[in-house]
Amino acid sequence: MMWELIEKSFKRYPSQEKIAKTLINLGLRVEGEKIFCGNIELSDSAIARALEVDRRVVASTTKTIKSDPKLESVFKRLRPTCTLKDVAPIMGWSVLEILLSDITKPGLLGKIATEIGNEGVSIRQAIGEDPQYSEGRVFIITETAVPPEAVLAIRKIDGVQSVTLH
Repeated sequence: MMWELIEKSFKRYPSQEKIAKTLINLGLRVEGEKIFCGNIELSDSAIARALEVDRRVVASTTKTIKSDPKLESVFKRLRPTCTLKDVAPIMGWSVLEILLSDITKPGLLGKIATEIGNEGVSIRQAIGEDPQYSEGRVFIITETAVPPEAVLAIRKIDGVQSVTLH
């Protein structure tokens, strides 16, 4: 529903749609006509450089968002999320990358977490990508190694396509 709202609101403005989708994916908040990462205000120019668009397109995007109460309601509530998957190896933690074949299947994350917990391994973070704009991957970060038995059990869960241990 959220992505349909974005696509409907920006269908005539592909550059603005690109910016709006990036804001959502990064959790960048729009307040008035300004863009924030947490409490840090980001300049239109910096965003434009990063997305290879004109800074005026960034300003137009925030105006479009501000002019629609539903869009404004979504964008003013966004928050960035820290993901530990890239720093996990440095910290000596494990990362399971799980590709789901059926993202609509209820209880998949619970079943995966149960298999990990059954081996006495604590989950530090679980983060999933939006399946509408990615492959439907879930990353599970643990402070200790996930035993091969748990990896095999996770692979057998209906709705799991593959498991990669990083």
